[in-house]
Amino acid sequence: MPAAGARALFLFTRDLRLEDHAGLREAARHGEVVPALVFDPAARERVARNPRRAACYCGAVASLEAALAERGARLICRRGPLASTVRRLARGAGVETVVWSAAYDAAARERDRRLQSALEEAGFRALLVHDAPAVPPESTAAARSAEGGMGYRALTPYLAAWGALPRAPAVGPIRFASPDVPSEPLPDAAELGAAILAEAPSEARALRALEAYLAGPALRYGGARRVPGGEPTSRLSADLAFGTIAARTVLARLDERLRDRFLLAEERLSLRALGRALAQRDFFLQLAWFFEDARDEALQERMRHFPFAARHPQLEAWREGRTGYPLVDAGIRQLRATGWMHPRVRLVAASFLCFDLGVSWRVGRDEWNRLLVEDEPALANGNWQWVAGVGADLAQFPRIFNPRKQARSLDPRGTYVRRWIPELASLPDADVLDPPAASRRAQLALPLFDGSAYPPPVVEHETAARQFLRRYAAFRAG
Repeated sequence: MPAAGARALFLFTRDLRLEDHAGLREAARHGEVVPALVFDPAARERVARNPRRAACYCGAVASLEAALAERGARLICRRGPLASTVRRLARGAGVETVVWSAAYDAAARERDRRLQSALEEAGFRALLVHDAPAVPPESTAAARSAEGGMGYRALTPYLAAWGALPRAPAVGPIRFASPDVPSEPLPDAAELGAAILAEAPSEARALRALEAYLAGPALRYGGARRVPGGEPTSRLSADLAFGTIAARTVLARLDERLRDRFLLAEERLSLRALGRALAQRDFFLQLAWFFEDARDEALQERMRHFPFAARHPQLEAWREGRTGYPLVDAGIRQLRATGWMHPRVRLVAASFLCFDLGVSWRVGRDEWNRLLVEDEPALANGNWQWVAGVGADLAQFPRIFNPRKQARSLDPRGTYVRRWIPELASLPDADVLDPPAASRRAQLALPLFDGSAYPPPVVEHETAARQFLRRYAAFRAG
């Protein structure tokens, strides 16, 4: 038990909720909790990079402040350099311990280390807590105790360790303190060049969305994850990134849903596939935690000097969704319009950049970071390296997605393509996924390629894929 009158400062970083919060529970073990948010220059730069992200972040912070007010507490906001600002706030609030949630990308982890060092030098106890993953990295690594508790580079053994571990929500009472210290205005969407959202992200909203999803659509997730024009996937990526919902909470609700003995076999398979998606998210977080130097360098050392290009004459066509491959372009246009892209389409669009154009995965990662609402640098890095064949689970040859075959498999009636490429909306099903085939038939004298409508393919996929594989094989043999 903490000493009477003891206080702990908890810093909200990207974990903007109150329930099932490992960091808050750890802070509560050291006394009454003083909730705070330090909007330092690095945080401001990261959030302001993307207007949609800025709007979601500011809305989530405002929702957090309202939730604290309902509990008789207040969120103390400060601005300024991280270490010095937190030190001053900790002294003013009369705390002995400062707690915050660990980051996983290399730049943020370095800031965490500097903050921890500065606080400890000033006489405070500084504690980092794993809150983002459903299962902390050290828990899965402990299964490899014979190997020194190292992280996993391959997904399959990681899934076995992850699935064998107990999963429990973070529970326990939290008493909030409200010290008489000044606060500054919360980050505001307008100051970051973003529009204020009609309905702000919040813990309550995320929980409602999860319950509605598990009640029905999640039972068909197995199909929805492969059909971008069909039923929605969970769309919880932004809530998980901002921490308005915990991965532990999602997993606990999922486990509870699986206990329904009236579920059909295919419904259970869908729910388990959703659980695997959460496990894969944890996999990339632990990968970044244990192999921190792999942000701009390939995880696979032998691939660190593979000559991916930094540019290509058709790079802008890819960025704008005008490659001439409908599924790729529909995905890019969805991303540009909404800040989100269907997960399966992401693989096809990323494969096209890395293999058809031969452009570095770093270029794609940074471009999508500019557009995606979700703010998950470690996940982005891990996923892009995996697609490019230079990261985890490296096979003998990378898996190159054929964009035409994927379109026929994922969107056979062209529903998704028509939604995002209006130039093709009037084409019949047989042609919407392969406009060049339509243009070659005289009876369809449509102005598909007149410069203002849909463009022809910027590269020939089969030729580009073969050329890439020859370069890849030569590099590995060299």
